[in-house]
Amino acid sequence: MASMLMNPIRSCSVNALAVNLIFNYFLSVQTKSKKTLTRPGVKNIVLVEGVRTPFLLSGTTYVSALFFVYSLYVYGIVGLLNRTGIPKDAVDYIIYGTVIQEVKTSNVAREAALGAGFSDKIPAHTVTMACISSNQAMTSSVGLIAAGQCDAVVAGGVEFMSDVPIRHSRKMRKTMLSLNKAKTLGQRLSLIGSIRLAHLSPELPAVAEFSTAETMGHSADRLAAAFGVSRVEQDEFALRSHTLAKKAQDEGLLQDVISFKVPGRDIVSKDNGIRPSSMEQMAKLKPAFVKPHGTVTAANSSFLTDGASAVLIMSEEKALAMGYKPKAYLRDFVYVSQDPKDQLLLGPTYATPKVLERAGLSMSDIDVFEFHEAFAGQIMANLKAMDSDWFAQTYMGRKSKVGTPAMEKFNLWGGSLSLGHPFGATGCRLATTVANRLKKEGGQYGLIAACAAGGQGHAMVIEAYPQ
Repeated sequence: MASMLMNPIRSCSVNALAVNLIFNYFLSVQTKSKKTLTRPGVKNIVLVEGVRTPFLLSGTTYVSALFFVYSLYVYGIVGLLNRTGIPKDAVDYIIYGTVIQEVKTSNVAREAALGAGFSDKIPAHTVTMACISSNQAMTSSVGLIAAGQCDAVVAGGVEFMSDVPIRHSRKMRKTMLSLNKAKTLGQRLSLIGSIRLAHLSPELPAVAEFSTAETMGHSADRLAAAFGVSRVEQDEFALRSHTLAKKAQDEGLLQDVISFKVPGRDIVSKDNGIRPSSMEQMAKLKPAFVKPHGTVTAANSSFLTDGASAVLIMSEEKALAMGYKPKAYLRDFVYVSQDPKDQLLLGPTYATPKVLERAGLSMSDIDVFEFHEAFAGQIMANLKAMDSDWFAQTYMGRKSKVGTPAMEKFNLWGGSLSLGHPFGATGCRLATTVANRLKKEGGQYGLIAACAAGGQGHAMVIEAYPQ
């Protein structure tokens, strides 16, 4: 900018002193706007690379391969190893997030690490925090590195909704366990005779909040109504998400997606849930949760998705020593929690101002926003809450609103509504997308935010690594 202003200044024969003053002023502005969040005595932690398998609609290509969930994660972690070339013995720890856990592989991180060829001497553990499970995996990795316990950690998440564990009813389980302990034929026959038809009804994984017995979609509908978010607004935002995702996919911007061959099927190389429609087509859909007058539909909700993600997180010192050029610094982060009934999906509203305060930034400082899109109504309600002084003062104990993200910076490569939302994997997708967008767009700061079941939320500031 300074050099552009210099030409007209020279042509007007302004004296050299004035020129120097103007030039130095613009230099100082530029330096200030590009300040780093590096702090003396605080270890710099970097995101070196992030990848993900294609996010696919549940019940499509992945289901035919009869994966265990850990197999899908193996593909993700092997893709990260291939992308980075990091030796397996250079990784100190592995953390993965998941929500619907397969009983046989409850510590899916450990089983997948062994399946990917890591040494059995490398520890691994699994975290679960609903839709922010891989966010927790990343921040737990940051904590290990900051504490000096590790130099390189692989974090990620996985969800395989095509094959969720289904249990027998509680009465049937009790009977079967008793049968296993029965010592005589008489005892066994007595227990078998006690089985009734109702005992055979299966228990599906809960899609409702345990504390409220309300589905998340129902909560999203009530939240949209509370903030006056119309059906048209929700459909418009969903259409925006799909349109931007299709554009990003066509332009090759979704470079975190890795291709692989699903056993017995063709090579999978792209997300298959991106489907731009029209407002007219979307308007034909009936409410999915609150019937008949609700506004949340299948078209403006995220869909059940299979997929895995993985990121390599390292201390900056170790990354540079190994010859890596990191993508971004992982800076301040916060977790929040609020009422799981009326404020179930407002995590971004509560987390965003807190993480900005920790980082000493304002909304205007952020160049890239990536918010998790659980429902279009949830996103719009959060944006309205963030733009409300009344809500900030009444519910958050704040003097004023934090403000809303500029839409020209917001989820420009699509979001969970279009790319898909494997519960345990979305957080790493958000972080990797921020890092890639900062590099592509030349921005300095990015912010991710997400809501989660239980009324929880997460936000993190990410800083671009110097080009």
